[in-house]
Amino acid sequence: MTAATLARPAPLYRGLRFELVKLVSQWRIRLVVLACWVAPGLFVAAVSRQSTLPVDTLFGRWMHATGWAGPLVMLGFAGTWALPLLVALVAGDVFAAEDRLGTWRHLLVAVRSPRRIFVAKSLASLSVIVLMVAGLVVSSALGGVLAVGNQPLTGLDGHQLSAGDAGARVLLAWACVLAPTLALAAIGLLGSVLLGRSPMGLLLPAVVALALQLAQMLPIPVAVRLALPGYAFIAWNGLFANPAQWGPLLIGIAVSLLWAAVATTLAYVLFLRRDFTSLTPDGTGRRALLFGALPLAALFVVSVVVLGAATGVSGSGIGQAKVQRSIATAFAHLYRLQTGRLNRPDVTEAQLATTADCTRGGGRRDPSGAGNDWRCVVTWHLPGTTATGQAIYQLDLTPDGRYMADGDGPKEVNGYFLVHTPTGDAPNPLWQFDGNVDLLKNEPKG
Repeated sequence: MTAATLARPAPLYRGLRFELVKLVSQWRIRLVVLACWVAPGLFVAAVSRQSTLPVDTLFGRWMHATGWAGPLVMLGFAGTWALPLLVALVAGDVFAAEDRLGTWRHLLVAVRSPRRIFVAKSLASLSVIVLMVAGLVVSSALGGVLAVGNQPLTGLDGHQLSAGDAGARVLLAWACVLAPTLALAAIGLLGSVLLGRSPMGLLLPAVVALALQLAQMLPIPVAVRLALPGYAFIAWNGLFANPAQWGPLLIGIAVSLLWAAVATTLAYVLFLRRDFTSLTPDGTGRRALLFGALPLAALFVVSVVVLGAATGVSGSGIGQAKVQRSIATAFAHLYRLQTGRLNRPDVTEAQLATTADCTRGGGRRDPSGAGNDWRCVVTWHLPGTTATGQAIYQLDLTPDGRYMADGDGPKEVNGYFLVHTPTGDAPNPLWQFDGNVDLLKNEPKG
């Protein structure tokens, strides 16, 4: 046997299997994976059985009506808190663990290839993260469907999604948030390589996710909002409108994947340049930190410029005409739902001819942008009558385009949370409802 044969690097699949075994052998990883596959289902089932629902969360008010609302409530929570923490636990520690244990020399002797070590660790982290995400969606979906049933779901514009369509869109929404999850995972890999045994490397994905969430709550321009890698955690909302708002979602996915590719490449280059013979990790140096941060900052700036030019949308993307159109569409769909519950003759959206007149601050403020001082007067017509119906809504509109419309009368239409049906009291779909303004859609003319 020659010296060249003895020095041949270990096959990649062996390194990957070794890294997977190291990850899943940790008690905290096993515990978290188990929790991802069990806890969401129990949570959704328990909340669905309660008399009080989390109406302040998207689709929370529909958890009594369909089992497909629960996975979407869980998705909103996961994108805000769970996924960043899970990514930090796995990807943020995969390289730093070797620094803490001082096992780099043993690993290099066994594998004989820093490139294969990096690829194996990255793929192992990705596999565990995907396993966790799969547990979240499967568990929450089973919990909701078993507790409530496979019923139709009311979309964000009030239209009804069949049970099959709702299930497919729920799965698609969870698949879409894999892109920003990968972006956070790549940032975790970069932090783990750069910061070594420092605990900041472990916390970096969670800190970045928190900063991205805070940025999305600010009244920033649309191009800046879209250029943030966490926007896809929000943009899945557009899947539940008719027609689906694909533009913001696809841009959010593309930006997230681009961040994932750039951050992973930076981590790879820095890892190969590392001096493993030094007892002090050279990744903690200021120069290495700048080398990792500056390219991502440059990527963000370029993305803002490109998206601003490509979309042609300036400002917040929230205008009076968009809000009026969204409110009128949602009201018309939900009015038909209320009509069905009251066993009244069915009408179509075209027959209702619903319109909305929305203002801010009693007409004293510019009717654009986010705020909780929006007021909309909805007008509709019933076929065969000359009377005109009117209903008032107070809107709380967030900078990302989501709003909650709170009915403010008349009582028989939207002023009370129950309606009297022939079979008893039922929730009034017109009392409160959630909606979403497409930030990229052009303002209607006229």
